[in-house]
Amino acid sequence: MVLTRQDKEQILEKLKELFKTSSASVASNYSSLTATEITDLRKALKEKGISLIVTKNTLVKRALSSNSQNLDQSILDQPVIFAFGQDEVEVCKALQGFAKEHEALKILGGIILSQEVDKEKIVHLALLPSREELQAKLVAILAAPTYGFVNVLAANIRGMVSVIDQYYKEKLA
Repeated sequence: MVLTRQDKEQILEKLKELFKTSSASVASNYSSLTATEITDLRKALKEKGISLIVTKNTLVKRALSSNSQNLDQSILDQPVIFAFGQDEVEVCKALQGFAKEHEALKILGGIILSQEVDKEKIVHLALLPSREELQAKLVAILAAPTYGFVNVLAANIRGMVSVIDQYYKEKLA
């Protein structure tokens, strides 16, 4: 498909906006993926609110330079797709999970919170628990002292009920 100048300008503006507003922009080499696998990846990411863009590297270079962002140029010397999302961990998890199932997808690096990161950093982020898991753990930690306090107070009442119950059973026997 041949892109006109106007198409390229629209894509460039979209890329500028995505690089500027996304918390995570992760680049992956997709050259060994089939069209079906790319479609599956796009669907899997879309379900999680992550955008997947396949475009010319020259447009990516222009978008990055206009936003004053840096990315290792060796990444842009090969066929690259970019995943953009607001939750850094979720983007990394989704790509890493797909890369485990499809070895043809190679994560190369990206931009996380406006800083250039390499593959290792993305893999480390993918190992972190999700935002919901962290929030649940925080709630459990905050609720634990209250739960323990209520248990201690309830123990006295349970003990008293047990004593009364034993006394009642003794009188009936």
